[in-house]
Amino acid sequence: MTVTALYRRRVDWRLCFVADSEAAAEMDVLALIGRAAAGGATLVQLRGKAWTDRQFLDLAGQAREILRPAGIPLIINDRADIARAAGAAGVHLGRADLPVAAARRILGRRSIIGVSAGSPAEAREGEAGGANYLGVGPVFPTLSKEDAGAPLGLPGIRKIRNVTGLPILAIGGISAANASAVIRAGADGVAVISAITAAADPEREAARFIKSIGIIEIRRGPGRRDGRP
Repeated sequence: MTVTALYRRRVDWRLCFVADSEAAAEMDVLALIGRAAAGGATLVQLRGKAWTDRQFLDLAGQAREILRPAGIPLIINDRADIARAAGAAGVHLGRADLPVAAARRILGRRSIIGVSAGSPAEAREGEAGGANYLGVGPVFPTLSKEDAGAPLGLPGIRKIRNVTGLPILAIGGISAANASAVIRAGADGVAVISAITAAADPEREAARFIKSIGIIEIRRGPGRRDGRP
């Protein structure tokens, strides 16, 4: 079994909460993570651009412990070194970050490594490079990331789905109201920042996403849907 196949079977991709140091600002990031997990988040990514390395590492370790009882994987944004030191499940790499092969040398073969992709060509490149999943977006207009680029829309998700068998986490302007449409377009799950961070009740909002998404079939190839094993 390939590493990608292993994580397709092992990871529930439906709802990734991106706990962002800038979006959360003065909020308690760890409390947000706990509430999102209680509401049904199946994956958490920690993004710490506003933190010092020591703050990032400390919060990553605490987040891992919060998520451990429920078996929810913690992914670290950008920083393979922080991911390894904190014992996180893996790392998400942007277009300007380390190549997948370099991150794999730091984290090991069984770590989850995702890459950002905004086009079919970038999706093919990520798959060829050994990524375990793709972060695809922005799907819709978003204020959470200033350099996010032009929205792909649902047709953009479909185009990328047709060229890759990797799990797709769609991101950018996704709400509980449009999440199911994103899944139908070909994503395996959605990644959200402000929809949960800015919610009056983050736990309830996460639960709304899970209800909207429902049970997702696992894909095993470009454009294909196979039943969950």
